[in-house]
Amino acid sequence: MDIEETTVDWRSKGFWLPDGERTASWYATARPGLFDGGFTWPLLTVRESAARRNIDLMAAYARRHDVQFAPHAKTTMAPGLIAAQLSAGAWGMTVATPNQALVLNRLGVPRVFIANEVLDPVALQWLASVPDFEVYLQVDSLAGVAAAAAVPAGRLRVLVELGHAGGRTGARTVDELSEIASAVAAAPRLSLAGITGYEGQLPDAASVDAFLDTMVVAVSRLKDLLPAEPLVSAGGSAWFDRVVARLSRFRVLLRSGASVTHDDGFYRERTPFLRVPDEGPLTAALQMWAQVISTPEPGLAIVGMGKRDAPFDEGLPVVHELRRGGVSSAPTDMSVTKMNDHHTYVATGPAAVVPGDLLRFGLSHPCTAFDKWRDIPVVDDDHHVVDVLHTYF
Repeated sequence: MDIEETTVDWRSKGFWLPDGERTASWYATARPGLFDGGFTWPLLTVRESAARRNIDLMAAYARRHDVQFAPHAKTTMAPGLIAAQLSAGAWGMTVATPNQALVLNRLGVPRVFIANEVLDPVALQWLASVPDFEVYLQVDSLAGVAAAAAVPAGRLRVLVELGHAGGRTGARTVDELSEIASAVAAAPRLSLAGITGYEGQLPDAASVDAFLDTMVVAVSRLKDLLPAEPLVSAGGSAWFDRVVARLSRFRVLLRSGASVTHDDGFYRERTPFLRVPDEGPLTAALQMWAQVISTPEPGLAIVGMGKRDAPFDEGLPVVHELRRGGVSSAPTDMSVTKMNDHHTYVATGPAAVVPGDLLRFGLSHPCTAFDKWRDIPVVDDDHHVVDVLHTYF
């Protein structure tokens, strides 16, 4: 991959650089301490050992089950992490939009799956004709087929998408899917590559299995239209074990994105490794440091961190550590109750918290954590900064 040297300066939130700039390689060599004055609060960090362990774990899981893995890049859009996933053996990367596909192309990612229908003719023409870039996209309607088939040059690889009632995108029945697949097969500039679906919004294993079994039926129904070894893609971050169990007879493409950093909330409670513990676990790699800025009444601390800094859509941050004067403790009776743009309300119980204390938070839903930060320090287990991730949102 072609990764530019990350440079940070006064525009980089959490880096305290009133004058001048520094590069990621400077941090890798100098390894400054997180609490030695070069950073301010709030600050999101990625723990290097946890992220590396997660990347290696998912790569080994894919090899062990003989499936392909295209992690969803929309989680991080961070070239450093994407390069590590590809180096570990990822088949390619998944993205949500043509714009994300463009970013990954410019970074040198050779193969991308766009997990959405694309209808913009400008983007479709670029996707069909850009050299040395293997692109797959999905369609769930005849309108989507018509838009893709209208490219004046080049060729597009297409997967037809099966959905479910009450879900997101995807044809709702196998009959509808068959009609769409026939239209793809008849279009001169389209190649039918397989079938895709998304099970992540289903509530339980029984409904997930039923949906995946419908995908099996769909592959059988469309066998005369599909290639000899079609791609069959599913597997968000919550149910990829069920995808492997139900679809293993096919050439499976998983696309879990949140696994790279895992979390301390939504995915901690939903990880497939709770069901198959011998194959895990994933480890939360994101840590948010923020300072107590007020204790206006007993039992309440106001922290200088808010919705502009930390995710809140799939659960609130959780307090893991209190740091005062260089000494850390693990509070057991603190909880976040609500967040404003730049303030977080922490119920402290009987804990003694004073303005100036640092709190370390675990986060829920990494996909809405990374997009709030342009540059993110990577830390070792002793809180030394060893790299800087730049994000492309």
